[in-house]
Amino acid sequence: MKNILICSAGRRVSLTTYFKKEIQAYQGHTAKVFTTDLYPNMSSACLISDGGFKVGRFADHDYIDQILLICKDNDIQLIIPTIDTELLLLAKNRERFLKEGIHIIVSDVPFITICRDKRLMNQFFIERGFKIPNTVDRHEPTFPLFIKPINGSSSQNIFLIKDASMLSDFHVKNEDLMFMEYLPTDRYEEYTVDLYYDKNSELKCVVPRIRIAVRGGETNKGITCKNKLVKIVQDKLNIIEGARGCLTLQVFLDKESEDIYGIEINPRFGGGYPLSYLAGANYPAWIIQEYLERKTIPWFNDWEDRLLLLRHDHEMVIHDFDYKS
Repeated sequence: MKNILICSAGRRVSLTTYFKKEIQAYQGHTAKVFTTDLYPNMSSACLISDGGFKVGRFADHDYIDQILLICKDNDIQLIIPTIDTELLLLAKNRERFLKEGIHIIVSDVPFITICRDKRLMNQFFIERGFKIPNTVDRHEPTFPLFIKPINGSSSQNIFLIKDASMLSDFHVKNEDLMFMEYLPTDRYEEYTVDLYYDKNSELKCVVPRIRIAVRGGETNKGITCKNKLVKIVQDKLNIIEGARGCLTLQVFLDKESEDIYGIEINPRFGGGYPLSYLAGANYPAWIIQEYLERKTIPWFNDWEDRLLLLRHDHEMVIHDFDYKS
């Protein structure tokens, strides 16, 4: 049996459900999708998976050993990372798992290193022909400006500074923060683009989706858009050395000039990926086909255009729950 493990599953119920559907289509209903979390009994994705395992934090010295033991004990051959902070560690240990017949669907260390440092990411975009927001001098700033961490995720520690009264010593003296020009939404459209790279680091699918509304760094309202971005991204990012699986690209499109500004790439499934899946871009199935069935993935552009996603909260209740703080 060839099972799947989704790491740090948290509340990624949709992603877990999609992998369950696709692995069972490949192997039958005996195939399993397992999950890990720091608190699996408090994770909705763990509770709907075929088994949630408690693991420590990625910084724990035995984190990799814990993951490897879970895989060996449960016939797991595919690992799907979901959070930025564990990507480098898993990438550094990818060969160790591969020797055990276990595929971690993660990009290589050099590319992840670029993605985790916004300064390196800016240079990457420039080399690939994208524009980037102008850097703002923190000591002689112009307003409005945008501040974000050099290394960060989930829209944490980002600031829109409209005037000098909003700028503090915390911002100016914090060398871990980047200052850049603000791209106003009345002139620029913000897109997340779901990309799929095969095991040879070749781009196989591009799904741009307009971020109409965002909550906690994830798309809350979005719509797929089959526009010029598809061809531009295909031309500029057709091969990224070391890229593998699902990547999420953030860009801004200038409505007047149609210039494209690169913002960041997260080398993992993004929180808004369910829209691309529902539009027909079936990355979970392609991962299974590539790594378990050894099939070649062709270029795919037959996904549904103008598909609107409206996300909402849904409750999960557990009776007689034994809570210990």
